[in-house]
Amino acid sequence: MSDSVISVTNVSKVYKLYDAAINRLKESLSIRKKKYHKEFYALNDVSLSVSKGEIVGLVGKNGSGKSTLLKIITGVVSPSIGEVTVEGKISALLELGTGFNPEYTGIENVFLNGMIMGFSREEMERKLDKILEFADIGDFIHQPVKSYSSGMFARLAFSVAINVEPEILIVDEALAVGDLKFQLKCMDKFNEFRERGKTILFVSHDINSIKRYCTRAIWLNEGKIEAQGDTETICDRYTDYLKYGDDRAKGKVFGADVNERVLNKDVIGFIEKVTLLNENGEEISDITYGKKCTLKIDYVMNDDVVDIVIGVAVHSIDNIYVCGLNTLLDEEKIIYNKGYNTIYLKYTDFNLLGGSYYFDVALFERNAHIPIDYKAQVCEFFVKAAYIAEGLCVLPHSWSTKG
Repeated sequence: MSDSVISVTNVSKVYKLYDAAINRLKESLSIRKKKYHKEFYALNDVSLSVSKGEIVGLVGKNGSGKSTLLKIITGVVSPSIGEVTVEGKISALLELGTGFNPEYTGIENVFLNGMIMGFSREEMERKLDKILEFADIGDFIHQPVKSYSSGMFARLAFSVAINVEPEILIVDEALAVGDLKFQLKCMDKFNEFRERGKTILFVSHDINSIKRYCTRAIWLNEGKIEAQGDTETICDRYTDYLKYGDDRAKGKVFGADVNERVLNKDVIGFIEKVTLLNENGEEISDITYGKKCTLKIDYVMNDDVVDIVIGVAVHSIDNIYVCGLNTLLDEEKIIYNKGYNTIYLKYTDFNLLGGSYYFDVALFERNAHIPIDYKAQVCEFFVKAAYIAEGLCVLPHSWSTKG
């Protein structure tokens, strides 16, 4: 991309793991070049591009490769394979205070860190007043940092990183440090960066923060990019993965197999097939929040004199019972024929929030108490939703200054 400021191409980072310290020596002295190590891929053939002005969120479990990727982008760690190109100065809020010398005073460490980031002493002198004002640690700035409390240390480190006017800001779980007043200052500074169109790589285990701030998201899993794209969709897929594992998070259809059955007089009836349709009658597995959709239920009845009730329940991926409907509660009498039948349940405003869900569908006797046939997890679906609320659904609402 022509406006790309970060380009990562086929990058891998491999570490050698030895079962015992002596094996490292054995390997170095081996005439036949025998290997005594196992290879661990912290990153495995990762490629991505970040454009100027983008705010990109990185999500993934601990050990997924996020920190390794950020360290490679910032130049702290070199890749084993692949290339990284960065256009512009980077400031990284990774491990705050990395490079600080505990024996040096605060002000000496300000200049030391500035040089590490590529600034001359003259440039840092021009930035010094802003850094000291933001850190607000008073006369402690002239004391060795080993005498600082953890809060003062974090304030100074954050202030140095945030006030050097970088083109690219990398934030890794260190957006707000110190007391509440200082946290508000940190957030104000972060918002200033966003408003000025700075490029930001944002890492957080708080998925709602990723949704709130980021224009795009990348999901890292076991050193590889699992998915990237629309923030809400990627975050919801990742959340499903944390809740339930691989198959459902990757959008695979699951549930009980509905096999065709030969009509049998001992079977009163059974559910043949359940299909989710969009407004155009096309089969779908993804629903957009607020859109219309229809659940098509094909069923077979071997008896035409039994009063039946059809029920549909929606569950979240982690088995929270979201909504149960049936024709008895809705006072809909089912008229059917012996043999194959179809009924449609139409949702006019699907207001579930983003994530994976599934339908249970059942045929009941007239009191909706005894199931004639019950299909659990018969149809999974994924809701695509913008970050407009939290929880499972959005209740109709309005805000007003008047009661």
